[in-house]
Formats: sequence, structure tokens, C-alpha cells
Amino acid sequence: MARERGEGRDGGRNEVQLKDFVVKIRRCATVVKGGRRFSFAALVVVGDESGRVFYGYGKANEVPPSVEKALKEAQENLRRQKKVAMRGQTIPHRVVGRYGASRVILVPAGPGTGVKAGPGVREVLQACGIRNILTKTHGSTNPLNLVKATIRGLQALRTREDVARLRGVEL
Repeated sequence: MARERGEGRDGGRNEVQLKDFVVKIRRCATVVKGGRRFSFAALVVVGDESGRVFYGYGKANEVPPSVEKALKEAQENLRRQKKVAMRGQTIPHRVVGRYGASRVILVPAGPGTGVKAGPGVREVLQACGIRNILTKTHGSTNPLNLVKATIRGLQALRTREDVARLRGVEL
């Protein structure tokens, strides 16, 4: 489920369109004297489709408040994120993102390939604005860990210009 949101303090003149995806809603139950009491946790991914993406995790007694909390956290953290290095509608090179027991391998793909990814990883890549990519996940398939591993992998990307500047050589 994707939604677009406008964001801007200057009355809408310089709006950034944010796209958000609800990746997972978990239901948790605790047993009390009168039965079971349920609470909900929502995992949401927010991105501007031009290289910035982050996640939010919110918990509440009902589903809508948990999603709103997750959205608020994701939007706050998105402002502090640096842009992902992209080459057109794909990534510049192969990279492996790791978090906990989850590993996500991201491989650039040619035009027309699409986003070949499983749940969790797909939402992060779509929110980031990547249109052609191949992925493979290894290890844990916990959605929260997959989202974190994918974001770590995207943050590890470097363009040719970045690498040349770091090495002190000219292209």
C-alpha cells in the first residue's frame, strides 16, 4: 500500500512528494485476567523516489495509530538521511547489505528489468526510486531486519566520482 504525501513548511511552494509503504503490521497479544489484550506494531518505509529512504516502527493499541507513529518516525529520520548514489534508474555497482542475521545482495540491472525483490526489500527500493534491480536475500527473513539491511546496502553505494575523489585520482 503506497501513499503520497506533500511536505513543506513554506506553504506548498517547495513541496517534496513522499511515498510511504506499509511493509508489515504485527499483532501482539498479552494474556490478562479477562482474556487477551492485543496491541499492534507497524513497519513503514518512506522515501522521496529520488534517492532518500528510511523506515519507521510504531506501536499502539490500534492499527491506525501505530501506522501514524511509524510514519512520523520515518519522516523525521528521512530528513537526516543522505541521498543514495544511483546511476539512472539502477545502482552503480553490486553491494551486500547486512543487518543481524539478514543479508541482502543488490545487483544492478538493465532497463526494463523491473524490481526483482521480495517483500520488505521491494518497498525500500521503490520508495528510493530504483526501477531496475535484482536482489537476493540470505539468512533471516524478518521484515525489519531485511529493511535495515537493504538501507545499509544502499548507503554503502559509491559513484565513480566518489571513489576517484577518495583515492585522489582523476578519471
